Amino acid sequence: MSRIGKAPIAIPSGVSISVSDKNLITVKGPKGELTQQVDRDITVKEEDGNIVVTRPTEQKKHKALHGLYRALINNMVVGVTEGYKTTQELVGVGYRASNTGNTLELTLGFSHQIVFVLPKEITVTTTAEKGKNPTITLESTDKQLIGQVAAKIRSFRKPEPYKGKGIKFAGEVLRRKAGKSAKK
Repeated sequence: MSRIGKAPIAIPSGVSISVSDKNLITVKGPKGELTQQVDRDITVKEEDGNIVVTRPTEQKKHKALHGLYRALINNMVVGVTEGYKTTQELVGVGYRASNTGNTLELTLGFSHQIVFVLPKEITVTTTAEKGKNPTITLESTDKQLIGQVAAKIRSFRKPEPYKGKGIKFAGEVLRRKAGKSAKK
């Protein structure tokens, strides 16, 4: 059995999980509601206040799906109870970020500003303190969506290896390179 797939998912208080006849999982909690379509071969049941995911055979496909759907359902439960948060830093002279509602405006050294409209499921806050790099903080209940949006924002100006300028995740360690050395 899959070590991840065989672990039951505890249902916290205030969270309700329903499984439709077509294997559509709906998780409702204090922070929102998420849905996930599960492959028809995988069985999802509620037993003793836990969610149990089982597979029909030991085929490689079923083993892979077993752990995948257990992890996705667990991420949904954590998302509707605690939520997910990512923080990104803008490193570079003149790099700025501001937001109005769910519209993020970035100044990243290009000839134009980048205006990025975020999905309604994500809330964004930007901070610019003197002496510190500007930061972008994203919060959402959907782990997949917040990761995808954070990767898209990072792709506007990836950190370069010589000076480290660009958009990086908070706490990310960049692999730096030495520049050209002068002739002797």
